[in-house]
Amino acid sequence: MTSFLFVTWDGGGNVPPALGIAAELRRRGHTVRVLGHPQQRDAVTAGGLPFEPYRQARPWSATAPAGNAQWAWKYLRLCTDRAGGTDVAVSLRREPADVAVVDCMMLGAIRAAQDLGVRQVTLTHTLYAYLRNGLDRGAVGLAGRVKGLAPSRLWDQSALNLIVTLRELELAESVPANAVFTGPVWPPGAPTPAPHDADEPHILISLSSVYYVGQSTVLTSLLRAVADLPVRVTLTTGHGVDPRQLQAPANVEVHRFLPHSQILPRVRMVVGHAGHATTMQALAHDLPMVLIPMSSLADQPLVAKAVARAGAATVVNRSASPTVLRAAIEHMLGDGPHRTAAATIGRRLRAADGASTAAKLLEQVT
Repeated sequence: MTSFLFVTWDGGGNVPPALGIAAELRRRGHTVRVLGHPQQRDAVTAGGLPFEPYRQARPWSATAPAGNAQWAWKYLRLCTDRAGGTDVAVSLRREPADVAVVDCMMLGAIRAAQDLGVRQVTLTHTLYAYLRNGLDRGAVGLAGRVKGLAPSRLWDQSALNLIVTLRELELAESVPANAVFTGPVWPPGAPTPAPHDADEPHILISLSSVYYVGQSTVLTSLLRAVADLPVRVTLTTGHGVDPRQLQAPANVEVHRFLPHSQILPRVRMVVGHAGHATTMQALAHDLPMVLIPMSSLADQPLVAKAVARAGAATVVNRSASPTVLRAAIEHMLGDGPHRTAAATIGRRLRAADGASTAAKLLEQVT
């Protein structure tokens, strides 16, 4: 059997793929442990996985309110933090692992594992185009190169780069030889997505479980957009917005958190922020979407573009008026080619067993 160290961070959609693959490897009899931010302990151990907290890495919170500049700065520091790499090195020296599976954004951790000569695998939890066009060519790439953490070089030196999305949705024209598309990985313990036909006009609105600038403003506009529509709405605020801040009309039920696996089988369409994980889960249920990218610096604009290009989504600017939002929601609620497109993607997503495929590839790395 092989020993694996998974290195992650307390974000949103990046966590389920890491834990899903780790759980599958553990099920196959391998030794697996997870290194992450201290506040992730409960989420990791709930799945039966051993957890180790960072001790040197910078403190981190994905839910703390921050302005645009501060938000960008804290993500830049997260990606290029060499102290996280120190934690990885200490962990691997104390308890060696055959393979270190590291989140694609944790450049210091990737470098530390490679410097120790450990077989290092990168876990890419979004479109590969975002790595090249978003991270590598942006501020993260510039800062990384100054610190000796050039992103593209580190990713290309990995023994394997697992990309947990569909190749058909990828916007990059080409990927390096070490990159493999596994398909999405669903949250551990969640029911396998299944096609359904919800005739009731029921909508899920979810703009991420983490904080983005302007989140409450967009949610307020969406509440106004649906207030006079004959629809039932379930809205989740995540940790970044207090539900008590919102004035919900009678047709809207507000939750801070609700597992998407519970609500997606009951709705007819989704309004989302174009986060990769939420978007893939919705499409795996054959659900068309209205996508409102909340951050131009994250992967959301590219994910929204990919799904819209496939015909399964309408993309709306986060500054859109309630009138514009209402028109987009009404259109995607109805019948039309967008439902056929969503169902086509859904079939492909359900056919791809991302956790099993990734686990098999990792077993071959050693």
